[in-house]
Amino acid sequence: MCGVTGWVDWDRDLRCEVTLVEAMTETLYRRGPDDGGVWLSQHAALGHRRLAIIDLAGGVQPMVARGAAGEPRAVITYSGEVYNYRELRAELVARGHYFRTASDTEVVLAGYLEWGAGVAERLLGIFAFAIWDAGSEELLLVRDRLGVKPLYYAATPDNLLFGSEPKAVLANPLFEREIDAEGIAELFAVPTAPTPGHAVYRGLREVLPGHTVTFGRQGVRENRYWALSSDPHTDDLPTTVRTVRELLEEAVRSQLVSDVPLGSLLSGGLDSSAVTALAAQYSPDKLATFAVDFPENEGAEVLGAWNSTSDSPYAALVAEHVGTQHTRIVVPSTELLQHRSIGLAARDRPGWGEPDVSLYLLFRGVRAHSTVALTGEVADEIFGGYPYFHSPAVTGAFPWTAGKTAPAALLRDEVRAEVRPDQYAGDRLHEALAAVPELPGEATEDARFRRISYLALTRWLPAMLDRKDRMSMATGLEARVPFADHRLVEYLWNVPWALKNAGGRPKGLLRQATADLLPDEVVNRPKSGYPASAGTAYGDRLRLELADLLHRGGPVFDLVDPAKVEALVHRGMPLPGPRAAPHPTGGADFLLAVNSWLQDWKVRIR
Repeated sequence: MCGVTGWVDWDRDLRCEVTLVEAMTETLYRRGPDDGGVWLSQHAALGHRRLAIIDLAGGVQPMVARGAAGEPRAVITYSGEVYNYRELRAELVARGHYFRTASDTEVVLAGYLEWGAGVAERLLGIFAFAIWDAGSEELLLVRDRLGVKPLYYAATPDNLLFGSEPKAVLANPLFEREIDAEGIAELFAVPTAPTPGHAVYRGLREVLPGHTVTFGRQGVRENRYWALSSDPHTDDLPTTVRTVRELLEEAVRSQLVSDVPLGSLLSGGLDSSAVTALAAQYSPDKLATFAVDFPENEGAEVLGAWNSTSDSPYAALVAEHVGTQHTRIVVPSTELLQHRSIGLAARDRPGWGEPDVSLYLLFRGVRAHSTVALTGEVADEIFGGYPYFHSPAVTGAFPWTAGKTAPAALLRDEVRAEVRPDQYAGDRLHEALAAVPELPGEATEDARFRRISYLALTRWLPAMLDRKDRMSMATGLEARVPFADHRLVEYLWNVPWALKNAGGRPKGLLRQATADLLPDEVVNRPKSGYPASAGTAYGDRLRLELADLLHRGGPVFDLVDPAKVEALVHRGMPLPGPRAAPHPTGGADFLLAVNSWLQDWKVRIR
């Protein structure tokens, strides 16, 4: 999927900064272990690390489009997959463009020369890229509609730094590693509802999903090229079921394009099973499937209501039913402990702890067999599959956080007074609700679910996609998300709640649309969350490290009150953590990660 970075500066000759640009680029090595390169001009420098997926020999970057005299016209550093690149290529050839490679990168670059920033609206896929226009001396940053692929930037009137991950920007000494009250609030008050565009570090922003950012001598301009539109849904249930099936089939079929081995994650839940079944139908070879498992969970009692049944029997059932080559990626507690630091290293900020590590280890196991993997994410957001969609109305909080204590409860009193985490979370909720594209005259119940869906798509989903991207790309694995196809998202956005729950069942619409593909046991399986290890070694280690931290102190206690932490530890109660689903080690993991982040990343509290 690749890593991109770059630097525009009006006051420096960046042709003299090759060492620094290369250092920024090398921070993204794990995203692109196959190749790397930089391109330099007086005021613009671009870097690229490549994970080769399409046109392995020809898609080298940064890629330059030249004029008749050989001068650079535009230069691209690109991360992503454009699934309709062949169709766009044919259209561009008809318009007189000539192609030297068979890559989708060159299609995007030629598309920019033909349509300018409007090329973004023509792309079907997941992408984050930058194009330097040598003629206008402007940098264009583009991010896909749902924000599947990340893109960060930091701008001043004189320069702009960007990268696929914060670490690329952090590698440039022009950027100061600071966190202010707003960043503290993002970390501690809304860790599972990140504010769009915010990036925790002071001065660092994310390109918003469905947006472009242009930087020139006049400064920064943002433009939105895609948004959800609320319109009446006139299709009856049979038509809606048929349309969903057709859209999902097209999404999966289009995402099988690859010149390297491709597989599918298969938990045995409805979402991943549906994607797998369709992929197995269209794949020219026997599809490889993968699932995570924990040896400590053999024979263990269920891990709470969120993980009501073990995934393994269902995954095996689907693999046999659709005929895949299935592999269980077994993750013992020793491996979880050994790789505990990966979450912080991949995210450049504190994350979710053990679930980050186990997901990384799953992806590492998949990467031993495949370079690309399809996943079932986004189905719950667009079909209304999470429990909070079916709970009584919640006011005053993001639905998935209702009744849960945020890590902000541990902040020192003077820090709370400055950060005002409760007000911050409330303001962010109000802003999100104010942005919902309402449908005039819509039934009260449908309007309520539309608001919940909007919150899920624009606040919860970014947290999920961020985790998915960081942990997969840390292993050099490209994770594709067919349910994030914007055509499917747009259609389902306007489907009334009663149809989404056809037959009076959660996600009844998806169940009906895929019932012929799957065993009845899977079609009728209740929602089950991402599994956790039943082993105790991980939690035992965290408790020891937390006790040591309380004894010796650390920079985290400039933010967090050690007395509040010690009181909870003394009573044997879990600390509040950043995850929506409660996790016994989440709070301790989070505090230890914050301490390491402030200390090892040398982040200054401002």
